[in-house]
Amino acid sequence: MGLALTVISCAQLMIILDATIVNVALPTIHRSLHFSPTNLEWLITAYSLTFGGLLLFGGRTGDLYGKRRMFMTGISIFAISSLLGGFATNDVWLIITRGLQGVGGAIAAPTALSLIATNFAEGSERNRAMGVYAAMSGGGGAVGLLLGGLLTSYVSWRWVFFVNVPIALVVLVLTPRALNESPVTSGHLDVPGALSATGGMLALVYGLSNASSHSWTSTSTLVSLAAAAVLLATFVLIETRTVGPLMPLIIFRNRNRSGSYAVMLCIGIALFSLFYFLTQYLQNVLGWSPIRTGVGFLPMTAGIVVAATVSSRIIGRVGVRLPLLVGPAGVTIGLLWLSRITTSSTYLDLISPLVIIALGMGFAFVPLTLSAVAGVEPNQAGLASALLNTMQQIGGALGLAVLATVAIDATKSKLASLRSVSRAAVNEATTHGYTTAFLVGAGISLLGLVIALVVIRANPLAVPGREGESEVTATL
Repeated sequence: MGLALTVISCAQLMIILDATIVNVALPTIHRSLHFSPTNLEWLITAYSLTFGGLLLFGGRTGDLYGKRRMFMTGISIFAISSLLGGFATNDVWLIITRGLQGVGGAIAAPTALSLIATNFAEGSERNRAMGVYAAMSGGGGAVGLLLGGLLTSYVSWRWVFFVNVPIALVVLVLTPRALNESPVTSGHLDVPGALSATGGMLALVYGLSNASSHSWTSTSTLVSLAAAAVLLATFVLIETRTVGPLMPLIIFRNRNRSGSYAVMLCIGIALFSLFYFLTQYLQNVLGWSPIRTGVGFLPMTAGIVVAATVSSRIIGRVGVRLPLLVGPAGVTIGLLWLSRITTSSTYLDLISPLVIIALGMGFAFVPLTLSAVAGVEPNQAGLASALLNTMQQIGGALGLAVLATVAIDATKSKLASLRSVSRAAVNEATTHGYTTAFLVGAGISLLGLVIALVVIRANPLAVPGREGESEVTATL
């Protein structure tokens, strides 16, 4: 069983670290492939959209065609797209491969988690496996930041993609020997639903991003937003009429659950925008190296892990209401603080708001998960929790599109007012763009706090047990 756990953990680590490893390399990739500011955000957005948009679809393929088979399929897609990304010679090439990485991750991630249930016996064995899996999920972000800094500084930015290939090959070779195949079930694969949802989100994000390089009234922007509206409306129609929908809309009828999804959407916007803009501020304005940038984010990663651990322990005594409010409040305060940075700020000016944001995020994750799965039928618990992850990814993609547009417009406006193109003026205008984005992000996080306060009611939340486990009840 040790080999099985190693295979699953390595796959999960690879998928999770890829969400952060590219962030540190963004400024270097920007210069190397001559990305425009608008296209640069798509290195994050393309991965987030396909990963989040196809996550439910990927889990469903494992049920229908075998979890081990689809796990290997997802890892293969991830490895091939990573290899192609490392060889990219232009921005479009790299963006496409990032989207394909998200497709592979969306298939591999949910099937990896499911394989724990099919390969480890219920009880201490499965609990230990879940603990290692959770550690990989929590530590993957930190590993990605450090590894991204090391590879970019001492080898090449291309190795933030190439590094996935040997890991994936080891996983693919060992999987047939280490993991048992799961029984398949009969059912319907909602391909139209998956395509319309993901296509609609891609069109929406493209339209929002396009507004910064053209205008809100340009033909390309209006066509993209119109296509997004049609595709997303089509998705809703499909989900109400198809047999075996990808996302049964009935799951949103619970007020607490819908509120939790909305709060996670806001938190996702804050998390993705923070990494994106602060990484570029540290390297482009303060002149930090990629490895120093990666190390600089470590206190934030540690803060999230510590706060999540504390939150999970105190919920049994104080309920989920308090941490559910403290979380978004901490994120809001931290982003407001960051909106005051200048071109002469030091790391000491950043560490306090970073830690506050990290603690807020850590306190929010556990109660949001409990609220999302409370009261659902046992056969829908996986769907409810997967939707929470989807909301985080989609929120990050949408938020980055909006906030990048805000930052670019603010930068242009500030540069025009300075009437100079000197390096100092460009840095001042760029920093103004970043701080404006942080300020808007704080407003969105504040909206999440209001939703948590107003929408989520103080009712007992029953978390359904799995396979005979006793039911856990948390009171708001």
